[in-house]
Amino acid sequence: MLSGRVCKLLGPALARHNHTVTLFPGDGIGPQISSSVKEIFSAADAPIEWEEHEVYPILEKDGKTRIPQPAIDSIFKNKIGLKGPMRTAIGKGHVSLNLTIRRTFGLYANVRPAKSVPGVTTPYSENGVDCVIVRENTEGEYSGIEHTVVPGVVQSVKLITRDASRNVAEYAFKYARDNNRANVVALHKANIMKMSDGMFLEQCRLVSEKYPDIKFRDMYLDSACMKIVKDPGQFDVMVMPNLYGDIFSDLTAGLIGGLGLAPSGNMGRDGLALYEAVHGTADDLVEKNKGNPTALLMSGLMMLRHLDLKAEADKIERPYST
Repeated sequence: MLSGRVCKLLGPALARHNHTVTLFPGDGIGPQISSSVKEIFSAADAPIEWEEHEVYPILEKDGKTRIPQPAIDSIFKNKIGLKGPMRTAIGKGHVSLNLTIRRTFGLYANVRPAKSVPGVTTPYSENGVDCVIVRENTEGEYSGIEHTVVPGVVQSVKLITRDASRNVAEYAFKYARDNNRANVVALHKANIMKMSDGMFLEQCRLVSEKYPDIKFRDMYLDSACMKIVKDPGQFDVMVMPNLYGDIFSDLTAGLIGGLGLAPSGNMGRDGLALYEAVHGTADDLVEKNKGNPTALLMSGLMMLRHLDLKAEADKIERPYST
């Protein structure tokens, strides 16, 4: 397995200053790949102490879904976490655990890098892909506001607020500046959804004025889908509403080889962050013990860098990135 190969290539220990990290192993292959990541971090002597919690839905009397209180307390205490994939019922059942977690911890920005991996051949390998999706993480079509108007007619509300739009735009521009990225593109459909996407775009434009060193432009979502497939090199940092970001980030993952190579981080206020693998639970692989931990490992490396443990992250990344 990847964990074994990486462990053998890791060198001597680095200086330690332990950080306690909350771990939600998740469902399906989640516990297997979480174990692999823990093994790799241990071999690299990464200064991480894991505080592991099981997460499952608890349905309250008012119909709302929450997760166990010990898991909530752990994240708020440690301010940092790593999360495996979690199962979500399709078309029925409780609210998505992923959505519940984002709301519980106020994780307003989802960061999804898409970068070509050496040794993984794709149609884009020659010039490479290196872009970042910043997705609003709390509202839009994923607000979960749905109701039956009359039998056979269902209405789903797209909720866009000025504050949430401004917050994610601020994060995208700050991310671009902090990571030496040259430009930010806002993706939208304000030509059709003039009020909702129009508000999102307005906030992106206002925030861009505070970052004159970052080139800003906006683009229709459908046009961006075509253009990035033709030439990924024209994109750097992209910011967009929730549903668009969910779809578009899967598209960019496809450019580099799939969701198994796609790390992700969810960012909240006051430095709170929860990193995760965005692929599914892959239940069919559980008995075969073939779960690939690469995406969760990459997410873990994003986490290490967030904790200012760049040397440890580089040490783990080197065996598979060169």
